[in-house]
Amino acid sequence: MMKLHFISGLPRAGSTLLAALLRQNPHFHAGMTGPLSTLFVALQYQMSTANEFAMFLDETRKKAILKGVFENYYTPQRDKVVFDTSRQWCAKMPALAGLFPDAKVVACVRQVAWIVDSIERLIQRNAFDMSKIFNNDAGGTVYSRAEGVSVGGGMVGFAINALKEAYFGEHAQNLMLLRYETLTTNPAEAMSAVYDFIGEKPFAHDFDNVEFDAEEYDARLGTPGLHRVGRKVQAAPRETILPPDLFRRYENDDFWNDPALNTRGVRIV
Repeated sequence: MMKLHFISGLPRAGSTLLAALLRQNPHFHAGMTGPLSTLFVALQYQMSTANEFAMFLDETRKKAILKGVFENYYTPQRDKVVFDTSRQWCAKMPALAGLFPDAKVVACVRQVAWIVDSIERLIQRNAFDMSKIFNNDAGGTVYSRAEGVSVGGGMVGFAINALKEAYFGEHAQNLMLLRYETLTTNPAEAMSAVYDFIGEKPFAHDFDNVEFDAEEYDARLGTPGLHRVGRKVQAAPRETILPPDLFRRYENDDFWNDPALNTRGVRIV
């Protein structure tokens, strides 16, 4: 019988690395962001009053349909512990709790300034590729790109808002925050915490031989390297390429670092 958990949180914060590590365990299945969250949201819309046939769908049927999407998609992995990845899941905590009461959500977080720096670094590294992150726009500056990802519907802004919804919401007991800094500097501690959180037996991971790449997918996005994971888990200190004023703009966004705000007692590693 499949056990289901979720990986969510902020972009460029270690979700692909976490999935790559989890895949080392033969009893686990994990990957990069997949299509299920998009299907989930689309089905919710089609089963809403926006569709004239919604009158035929009571809550029991809606739940069965949504749950069936996961069960059918992961049929090949039905005997494994499955981790589905999407930034959307933090905004769907009530629905997930209703469908999968035992499921946990591991949300990857990172200093927001360094997330924006990481995105900009990818854009500048691929100077001759126009990224779909910015609708293949060849214009703009580091400031307009930072603003674009930071607005409420942007790649970073949406993820932060969804994370806050989960962090301060009534289903926060199903949420754990995993800092990128912990995952890259002390991966053994990070993985031990994940296993403890989901209630699974520990596994001896190889932190010197971790690789994952989605070359074709990233090429289609015009952003090569977006999901590339290096062989060895390690922190890579560097100077930011963001202008100082832009970097400072995000210094108050890392709300999880303030213990006074953790009123729900969310586990933060």
